[in-house]
Amino acid sequence: MKPVFVDANVFLRFFTTDDAGQHARAAKLFRAGVEGAAALVAGPPVLFEVAWTLRAAYGQDARDVLDVLEAILALPGLSLTDAPVCAEALRLARRSGVEFPDAYIAALAGACGAGAVATFNLSDFQKLGVRCHAL
Repeated sequence: MKPVFVDANVFLRFFTTDDAGQHARAAKLFRAGVEGAAALVAGPPVLFEVAWTLRAAYGQDARDVLDVLEAILALPGLSLTDAPVCAEALRLARRSGVEFPDAYIAALAGACGAGAVATFNLSDFQKLGVRCHAL
């Protein structure tokens, strides 16, 4: 069985339930994943888009966004292309209060052995305990 890559809008319809028809179709897809009838996969850009949309379009609190991302990571039948880094990013975001994409960058920098992150966003990366490269 070939995997089915799940786009952000499917997760958004499932979690926001703002379109009953699309919510039902998303739920059916996720049930198929749980039952082993579909191999579902997603990646970090999907999580970034979900996080941004929930914050910008739905006005959700950062903690609620992290709850949704955590639920996506825990979804049975779904594989994430970078699951360990995503899990670490969620942990960092919860601990620091920094948005998920910056926490992901910090987690990925750590995972690839980077000694520092080159950024102009010093305050968020310092909250994450990341050494910043002088620019």
